[in-house]
Amino acid sequence: MFVRVDFNVPLADGGVADDTRIRAALPTIRYLLEHGAAIALCSHLGRPKGPDPKLNLKPVAKRLGEILGRDVRLLRDSVGPEVREAVAQLRRGDVVLLENVRFHPEEEKNDPAFAKELASGYDLYVNDAFGAAHRAHASTEGVAKILPAYAGLLLEKELLALGGLVSAPERPFLAIIGGAKVSTKIDVLRALITRVDALAIGGGMANTFLLATGHKIGRSLAEPDRAREARAILDDAKTQGKRVLLPLDVLCAPSVDEAGAPAATVMGIDDVSDDLAIVDIGPRTIERYADEIRRAKTIFWNGPVGVFEIPAFATGTKRVAELLAASNATTVVGGGESVQALEELGLAEKMTHVSTGGGASLELIEGKTLPGVAAIPDRTEVHVA
Repeated sequence: MFVRVDFNVPLADGGVADDTRIRAALPTIRYLLEHGAAIALCSHLGRPKGPDPKLNLKPVAKRLGEILGRDVRLLRDSVGPEVREAVAQLRRGDVVLLENVRFHPEEEKNDPAFAKELASGYDLYVNDAFGAAHRAHASTEGVAKILPAYAGLLLEKELLALGGLVSAPERPFLAIIGGAKVSTKIDVLRALITRVDALAIGGGMANTFLLATGHKIGRSLAEPDRAREARAILDDAKTQGKRVLLPLDVLCAPSVDEAGAPAATVMGIDDVSDDLAIVDIGPRTIERYADEIRRAKTIFWNGPVGVFEIPAFATGTKRVAELLAASNATTVVGGGESVQALEELGLAEKMTHVSTGGGASLELIEGKTLPGVAAIPDRTEVHVA
């Protein structure tokens, strides 16, 4: 059985730095093994330009083996005679990990011949890689058109949780959207405005909205060429009677790094001087967000509301995480740094759902068709031969 997983995890010091995505795939892996399947796990890691020793899956195989309590053999490739021979020798309950599928450029090109080679020797295909489901690649779409294809338990869980935000959220529905750039989330902001009751905007992208509303933002990260689109979103929200929460006050620093932390100070949004940069939301803004969070019945959070990688500038993001953890609302979180904040604070288990897919979750909420999902005829079952 060919099982596409998303083990695109961060590495550090020769090991896996965060095994969240590996653990997220465990229910499907264990289910298949317990029901006697022989499985070959397929994943990508990073964006290699051909074979790259720094992006091989050896650390992933080691960590997966530690979690499963068994050796997980890493094959030297994802295709080829050696792989076919190894797969042919698998017995029920066996599991191997194929080498980084993106070592082959044909993967991202969704090359039909490569997809056929990937599928060779397997009788079923299971896609449990929600984080890659928005990519029409050979291992996410191509193989699904060759073998009988099914959704894994994680993919099903993601579709149910995120699909619920789109189809029938309990109201009031609040979305908190952060991150660096408006340009990467324009479409999801447009889609959310039609669905939410309130939209809170933070992070670097809030600076573009502040610019669009006539505020000075000093040396802050912003996209002036997107100010018109930001203004249009605000106008659409007003027309539809939706609340948009922009920062009332902000934390400013002379530089967006550790060196600027000691001189950071809270300012009103009308007081940001030309020599300062906005690095986080301020206490009044946090309280405003808190009021909306306490009122909401459904909350979607994607992206930090400050420069989260600098501890001194992470207060707003951490406070949002804490408020969601204390909320009685349905809480769905997606996006690497949002999830990172939850993990660091030990709050991930207090969320209703923590998505493993940043780009995939946003595209699903935008209403886009995910190629890796559309290619699966039966999206809600895992079958074992």
